[in-house]
Amino acid sequence: MQKKLTISLNELVYDELCRVVGRGNISKFIENLIKPQLKASYLDAAYSEMAADSVREKDALEWSNALVGDGANEKR
Repeated sequence: MQKKLTISLNELVYDELCRVVGRGNISKFIENLIKPQLKASYLDAAYSEMAADSVREKDALEWSNALVGDGANEKR
């Protein structure tokens, strides 16, 4: 579902946007720029939440420490 958003831009910025991406493509252009930033914010929060889970972190540390010796005997 699309939502309408009204923003104010400097006239020169708007003119340049029209020239570079075309009038009908500005919304998609801005959306493509913003989406990765929102995902990054979501991931940061999720990683912080996982790190705060001490039981999960303990299990993850045990698992990774158990892997350390696995590659010691493999040929390179």
